[in-house]
Amino acid sequence: MNEFLSADGGLTLRRWRDSDLPAVRDAFNEPGMHAQFGTVVEEGRVDDAAAGRWIARHGERWEQGSAYSWAVTDGTGPGAALLGHVAVSNVNHVHDGGWVSYWTVGAARRRGVASAAVRALSAWCFAELRLFRLELGHRVDNEASCRVALAAGYTVEGRQRAKLRYGTVRHDVETHARLATD
Repeated sequence: MNEFLSADGGLTLRRWRDSDLPAVRDAFNEPGMHAQFGTVVEEGRVDDAAAGRWIARHGERWEQGSAYSWAVTDGTGPGAALLGHVAVSNVNHVHDGGWVSYWTVGAARRRGVASAAVRALSAWCFAELRLFRLELGHRVDNEASCRVALAAGYTVEGRQRAKLRYGTVRHDVETHARLATD
């Protein structure tokens, strides 16, 4: 499978590397990013060990064919800056579907990075994985994530009530989907 994917705006999607550990740690320790980490970490901070496990878990899922995670960077060279993450998980070849997720570091927000990365990932999923339906969801109060989904060609399909829990607060989720025929 491809090592690199090109996205609009000179962005590159590439597989995660062990050398990304400091950037992953720093990204998840930005304000508001901790909920994106996916697991509970001690004292609410992502340390080097937790960031390393996150990178390793994404590599394992790639090898198993259950999820494909990409680092979003501003180039291919060793000095390329990490701008974010885009992935397709829950890959199901019976129904030809997958679940898309994404995040960006603070410096990359409001620059079209996430929507360009989601468009590139979606094209790859349809062409390389032969998926037909991609889905994603976001908290209804996350307007920025909704803008990303819409800009990447995903159609709003509905709302899932009280789906996510962060601490003691439950959040509704708006779902979107994109078909290979869209």
